[in-house]
Amino acid sequence: MKVNLHKFSLGLAASMMLFAALPAHAINKYGCIYAVDPYDKIVKDPYGNCIRTPFWTAEKNIPECGAVAVVEPPPAAPVVETLTLGADAYFDFDRANLKPAGMAKLDRLSADLRRVASVSSILIVGHTDGKGSQEYNLRLGQRRADSVASYLVSKGVPASLISTQSRGKLDPVAPNTLPNGRDNPAGRALNRRVVITVTAKERVISQ
Repeated sequence: MKVNLHKFSLGLAASMMLFAALPAHAINKYGCIYAVDPYDKIVKDPYGNCIRTPFWTAEKNIPECGAVAVVEPPPAAPVVETLTLGADAYFDFDRANLKPAGMAKLDRLSADLRRVASVSSILIVGHTDGKGSQEYNLRLGQRRADSVASYLVSKGVPASLISTQSRGKLDPVAPNTLPNGRDNPAGRALNRRVVITVTAKERVISQ
């Protein structure tokens, strides 16, 4: 401890001597808040600390002398919500027409989308059951997605936020056939759907 105190005393004395040897509060590029040498470089004590003048304040500190960098908080993670429109209210077999119950649900969704200003994207993906070829079902799924998109736009949702695509029969959520190989109408009905994914800075979907 005695050694440390002795070293600190020597450092303090050296700092005072350096400061006393400089012109009092000489104007320099640092605005008089630090003592500088004849070459306009900041004078530091034996511990590497910049020697401050009485004009120094924390707000005027500089990185070279230990100023704390202002770190911007990271942007909030986007809120991603998904709404699935099922066949019971939306699509019959081999059809892309919206039913009245489906329209009512889209009315509520469009109201939510118009209410929130931070919506950045709306992805609408059409799906089908397993009947028919994938080529045909891709077209059918696209018609379903486009049908939903057109309805939302007719209700005031900006078209610029909306993109559509089709997955056809690639992503079933239920078996299209029973374990014995027979047709599974209930399962196929679940696969006839449109999935809407909304990305925003806050929650959007209220239903």
